[in-house]
Amino acid sequence: MCLHDHTSAPTPHTKLPRRGILAGAAALAGISVASVAAQLGGAPAAHATGKPSGPSYPGNPIAHPPLIIEGGTIVDPETGDAVEDGVLVLDGGKVTAVGTRDETRKAVAAVAGRAQVLNAAGRWVLPGLVDVHVHANALADARAILQGGATSVRSGSSSFYQDVALAALPEWAPGVSPRMTPAGLFISPDLGDSLLADPDLAPLATLPGGVKEPSDLAYLTRVNLQRGAKVIKTRANPRAGLPEQDPRELVYNQEQLSAVVKAAKGAGVLCHAYSAEGIDGAVRAGVQSIEHGVFVTESTITEMARRGTYFTPTMDAITSMATSTNPILAARGKEYTPILQAAVRAAKEAGVTIVAGTDSFGTDVTPIGTEARLLAEAGLSPLEALQSATVHAARLLGQDDVGRLVRGSLADVVVVDADPLADASALEKVRVVVAQGALVRNGL
Repeated sequence: MCLHDHTSAPTPHTKLPRRGILAGAAALAGISVASVAAQLGGAPAAHATGKPSGPSYPGNPIAHPPLIIEGGTIVDPETGDAVEDGVLVLDGGKVTAVGTRDETRKAVAAVAGRAQVLNAAGRWVLPGLVDVHVHANALADARAILQGGATSVRSGSSSFYQDVALAALPEWAPGVSPRMTPAGLFISPDLGDSLLADPDLAPLATLPGGVKEPSDLAYLTRVNLQRGAKVIKTRANPRAGLPEQDPRELVYNQEQLSAVVKAAKGAGVLCHAYSAEGIDGAVRAGVQSIEHGVFVTESTITEMARRGTYFTPTMDAITSMATSTNPILAARGKEYTPILQAAVRAAKEAGVTIVAGTDSFGTDVTPIGTEARLLAEAGLSPLEALQSATVHAARLLGQDDVGRLVRGSLADVVVVDADPLADASALEKVRVVVAQGALVRNGL
């Protein structure tokens, strides 16, 4: 029972200095002038002429030289089409040309003498991959994710708004961190020390039963949005990865989850859910995506297809439990894996959009290519697995300039050693990573 008077519909204090809160988040994330400079390494001192919208800083972002990737097979995940011996031209953080050598001749000539050229002959060139469920609390976490080929990510929440701080980096220091869609703090009953992240959250620390009342859930959601969260993360069930918790127990019901969705005002809500009741309540509450979703029922899958709810199975997070030294977790992994694989197949057949999310935490990063492979092993075709980590994931994030290599799209690229249209495990064989036009990994 809530002991607070919410008749006045409280809202966060708009005059509270967001800058100070995020400065603390940046410090906790290990973001400093020295750390960013170290990540940039030998980056050129040139600066772009344009400025990101928002900050009033008088300078301009770092600019990287143009990049030409030639000789590889360029794959379009949207259609499955491929251009052999193709050429990709990147300049100013965008794709300026893509196609055959003849089709890109003028664009190549325009950057001649300024561009770095990579020979990708015998390899496959893809858009940067998208991981829709990560927990990055530090710059080192973000860097590890980036090295695995994920150039865009959606946060599954952070403990002190670190993901909001990380989200500001790509526009000013390309190549330091993936593009981040931040979630801020987890909407959960027990926030622990996360309540110390923001003075506006102090009232919630006095709730005897935790954050459970719809009005309190709405308040926490609004605080997140005011601090810069672009999506909201909540839960229907406890965690499967903690042996002392029962992932089938209900944490938030449909009414509580509906309060979060309503307060989010159009910002996507991702919901951690395992039990049949929890998943169904989340879907009917209007969440944008179901995370994990092991015990989803056929009727709920039908409702997901009708509503356009996305499904993030986080295959690696579930299957890896089977090898745990903890007997409870090992038993869960062995039990849950075939059930989740069947759920993926059922969701695919029903027309639910499946997206790739690793649920990586800290520097213990599962490459996004591994998640794509596991989705293929569960029943997706190689092309569908590729789409789960490119065009489908990009649509979930609302980013139409990510997930494909077309003129005007963002300059995020991976080069792999094998054909992803023939074998989804090719996405684990990352040779080159380009993020925001910066060459951050070059194994050619």
